[in-house]
Amino acid sequence: MKELLAEILAAHGGMERWNEYQKVEATIVSGGGFFQLKGIPQDSAPRRMSVWLHEERSSVLPFGAPDQRTMFTPERITIEKLDGTVVAQRSAPKDSFAGHQMHTPWDPLHRAYFNGEALWTYLTTPFLLAMGSVRVEETEPWREGAETWRVVRAHFPGSIDTHSQIQEFYFGEDLMLRRHDYQVNIAGGFAAAQLTSDYVVANGIHLPTKRRAYTRGPDRRPIREMLMVSIDLSEIQFQ
Repeated sequence: MKELLAEILAAHGGMERWNEYQKVEATIVSGGGFFQLKGIPQDSAPRRMSVWLHEERSSVLPFGAPDQRTMFTPERITIEKLDGTVVAQRSAPKDSFAGHQMHTPWDPLHRAYFNGEALWTYLTTPFLLAMGSVRVEETEPWREGAETWRVVRAHFPGSIDTHSQIQEFYFGEDLMLRRHDYQVNIAGGFAAAQLTSDYVVANGIHLPTKRRAYTRGPDRRPIREMLMVSIDLSEIQFQ
């Protein structure tokens, strides 16, 4: 497993290069039916996402108003003005999802938390799999058309806020990420399969710019008629 993970990381730019950077910024456009279920439809306006690479921290601008942004950590979610004035905040934000199901309405802080933990996970993949607190194992390969994808199952500790403690990452024959499976625990634990494509190279790091998350059927395949979240990334820069 260590050899496979090392090959995956090398294919994505290498751990040495990754460790040279502290943060990544990207323009994001998101949508999908999930936000409508939560009573907060997502518009198609582009936003600027910032993700810290070596600590779980992220921010999106604008959020709710042109002069507002979010600041996410597992301990606290904040909506603030650009000068740092706090508009709204919540400590231990994951606890606020207790009892939530897929149709449970969200408030802006719920939305800000979801954005923060989700994009932090996506923009640090696959390098977060090398974190010392994450346990990984290779499971049975997945056949997709004429291709065979290798599957890495990750066990995340409770100290990391992400969709679910167990997630699976599917890598193609070129070792690029093709798919990412998880349970959305903050929305009743429904199963999701996220397809990834349209790779680019930003500052030497390889990453997909198109992500499409669908509900996952009992056959483990995405239900294409049920697009939950779409994310398109552009103008990516590592710093």
